[in-house]
Amino acid sequence: MDPVQIPRRIDEPPHVMLWSLDEVAPIMLGMVIGAFVGSALTFTLAGALLTNLYRRFRENHSDGYLLHAIYWGGFLPSKARSFHNPFIRRLIP
Repeated sequence: MDPVQIPRRIDEPPHVMLWSLDEVAPIMLGMVIGAFVGSALTFTLAGALLTNLYRRFRENHSDGYLLHAIYWGGFLPSKARSFHNPFIRRLIP
């Protein structure tokens, strides 16, 4: 029987080396877009700046705040046929 890896924390996001995946994504996206445009260094630095701003935002708010803000703004895609108005705080059946 092979040993099973148990994560240290349940809600820990996937990591790439020292950073979480949501911090590395803007840098990598900037690098790819910059490679297509022809100025990879500029777009990579812009991605690093976005990562820094996102990290500050994330540390000052509770976990899942950004996802909830996206949901209440009505920008979260849904497979449901109907979608209630996110600005209504109380649903009456």
